[in-house]
Amino acid sequence: MIEPSDVAAIESQLGREPRAIHDIGHRCPCGNPDVVTTEPRLPNGTPFPTTFYLTCPRAASRIGTLEGSGLMKEMQDRLGEDPELAAAYREAHERYLDYRATLGQVEEIDGISAGGMPDRVKCLHVLAGQSLAMGRGVNPLGDEVLDLLGEWWEPGPCV
Repeated sequence: MIEPSDVAAIESQLGREPRAIHDIGHRCPCGNPDVVTTEPRLPNGTPFPTTFYLTCPRAASRIGTLEGSGLMKEMQDRLGEDPELAAAYREAHERYLDYRATLGQVEEIDGISAGGMPDRVKCLHVLAGQSLAMGRGVNPLGDEVLDLLGEWWEPGPCV
C-alpha cells in the first residue's frame, strides 16, 4: 500500500507529480522510496515500459556520473564477449517482462523491457532499479551498478 507520505516523498524526489505508481518497488535504508513500480500504461493511455523507476535523486545523480564515465560502453562490449553474462542479462530481461505481465498486458510494449535489455546497455538507472526492486542476483549489470554507487543514503534522506 502506498501511503500519502510516500507519494509526497516521491513528488519531492522527482520534482513533479508521480504517475502510474503501482507500488513501492524498494525503500532506501533511510526509509524513503527509492524505486517505484509503475503501471505499464500511464493514465493518459501512453505505454510505459519502465516498470522499476528509480526515484532517489542522489542515486540517480551518481548513476548519471557512471553513465558519463563510459561504463555503458564497457558493459555493452562485455555482453558481446561473455556468453554467460549475456545469458544472465537476457534472463534479467525475461524476469522484467514476467513481472510487468503481472501488472497488465500492453500490446504496444510486448517483448520490450527497459534499459536496452536484452542486447544493449542503454540506461543504468533502469538496471539498478531492477536490482533494487527484484533483489540482487536477478540483473548482473544492475548489481554491478549498485556496487559502484556506494552508500548513497549515508548522508541521510534525500528529501
